[in-house]
Amino acid sequence: MGIIQKDALRTTVFSYLGIGIGYVNKAILFIVFLTTDEIGLINLLVSVGMLFGNLAGFGVTQSMLKFFPFFRNKANRNHGFLTLLLGIMLLGIVLFSIVAFIFREPVAAIYSENSKAFVDYYPWIIPLGIANVMFLVLENYLRSLFKNIIPVIANEVVLRLLVTVLLVVYGFKLISFDQFLVLHCLAYFIPVAMLAFYLYRDGELGLTVARIAVPRRFRRIIVYFGFYSYVNTIGSMVVAALDAMMIAGMLGLRETGIYTTIIYLTNALQIPYRSMVRVSSPLIAKYWKEKNMSEMQKLYTKFSSVNLVIATVMFLVIWVCREEIFHFLPSEFSEGIYVFLFLMIGRLTDMYFGLNGIIFIMSKKYRYDVVFTVALIGIVAGLNIFMIPAYGVTGAAIATCIAYLVYNAGRLLFVYFAYDMHPFEKRQGYILALFTAVLCLFELMPAVFASDVLNILFKWLLLGVVFIAPIYFFRMEHEIVRYIDNGILFLKKKTRRK
Repeated sequence: MGIIQKDALRTTVFSYLGIGIGYVNKAILFIVFLTTDEIGLINLLVSVGMLFGNLAGFGVTQSMLKFFPFFRNKANRNHGFLTLLLGIMLLGIVLFSIVAFIFREPVAAIYSENSKAFVDYYPWIIPLGIANVMFLVLENYLRSLFKNIIPVIANEVVLRLLVTVLLVVYGFKLISFDQFLVLHCLAYFIPVAMLAFYLYRDGELGLTVARIAVPRRFRRIIVYFGFYSYVNTIGSMVVAALDAMMIAGMLGLRETGIYTTIIYLTNALQIPYRSMVRVSSPLIAKYWKEKNMSEMQKLYTKFSSVNLVIATVMFLVIWVCREEIFHFLPSEFSEGIYVFLFLMIGRLTDMYFGLNGIIFIMSKKYRYDVVFTVALIGIVAGLNIFMIPAYGVTGAAIATCIAYLVYNAGRLLFVYFAYDMHPFEKRQGYILALFTAVLCLFELMPAVFASDVLNILFKWLLLGVVFIAPIYFFRMEHEIVRYIDNGILFLKKKTRRK
C-alpha cells in the first residue's frame, strides 16, 4: 500500500484542489450568473457528451489497463500499443458522430416539450464527446505508465480554472450565453492537449502505423476483451447520464439543474477512492498477469478497509452539516437534501466494496460482468419510470441508490464464489458500529450557534473527537493509523529542523 498511498495522496490533494475550484464554479458562480435552466442545460450536455465519449471509446481504456503490462517496452515504443488503440478510438468517433446526427430528430421529439434548449444545442455533445474519449485514452495510457498526477492536474485543476475564467467573463457581460456555452465545450480539449504534449516530451507518443507490433492473435484477444469491457463501461456511463436525461425529458431543465448540482456536491465523497483506484488498477492487472492471488487479496482487504474509514468520515462531514450547507444555496435547492442522502449512500457502497469491480473486470471471467451491467441499467431505468413521476428528483436518487446496492452486492458475491476473495475483516464491524452511534448522536443534537459557519466548524471539531480520534487511538484501521503516524513524524522532523 506504500506506493498506492503516496500516489493516492498526491492525486487526492490535486483532486481536492480541483473540487474546491469546482465548488466555487458549481455552487457559487453557476448559481449567481446562470439560471437553473441554464445550469441544467450545461450539465446535461456534459453528461450526454461523456456518454458519447465512452461509446466512441469502444472499450480501449480498460483494454489498455489490462494488456499494457504485456507490451511495456519504452525502447520499442511499447510495440505500438497506443497507436493501435488510438486507431480504434478514431473509428468510434466517426461512427458515433454519424449516429448522433441520425438520432437528432428522435431526440428533438423527446425533449422539445420540457427541455427545448437541449435540442437547440444538441450538436455540441459531439465535440464534448470527442474531447472526453481522447482524454480518457491518454489518461489511461499515463495510468498504465504509473504517471497519475498530470491527468489529475489537467482535468481537475486546469479545466476547472478555465471554467472559472469563462464564468467571470460571462458574469461581467463580456460574452453572451451562446459564446459562453461554446467556449465551455471547447475548453475540454485543453487537458487533451496537455496530456499529448506531456507524452510527446517524455518520448511516449509514437503514432506511426509502422510501429504497431501487436501480434494478430493478441489483437483478437484485445478486441474480445474490449467488447465486454465496452459494454460494462457503457452501462456505468448510461447510469451516470440516465438520471439527468430522464429528469430532463420528464420534468424539465430546472429539475435537471438541481439534480446535477447535487450530484457534483456528492462527488467530493469519492475523490480519495478514485485516487486510489487510479493507482491500484495497474497493480491489479500486474497481479493477474503474475497470478499473485495472495497480494491481490491483501490489496483488496486493505483498500476496502481504508475506504470504509474515508467514506464514513466524508459522509458524516457532509451529512451532519446538511442544513447549514443548503442554507448557502438558493431555496429551490432545498428539495435536493434527500437527493443528497440517497446518492451518498450509493457512493458509500461503491467505496466500501472497494476493488471488486476492478478485480472482476481484469479477471478471465470479465464476460460475466455484462450481466451485472445490464441489470444495473434495467433497475435504474425501470425504477426511474415509476419513481420520478411520483417523487421527482428524489425518486431518481432512490432508484440510483437501490441499483448500486444490488449491483455492488452482486459483484461482491461473484468475486467471492469465483475466486474466494472478499474485502471484509472484523475491525470493519467496529468502525460501522461507531459510525452508527456517531450518526445517531448528531441527529439528536440541536444547533448550538446561530451562525451556520460556527455550527459547521463546531460539528466538524466534535466529529474529530467522537469519530476520528477513537479510530486512531483504538487502532481500528492499521493503514489509516500508520498514515497518520507518518504524518505526525514528518511534522515533528520539520519542526525540529526549524
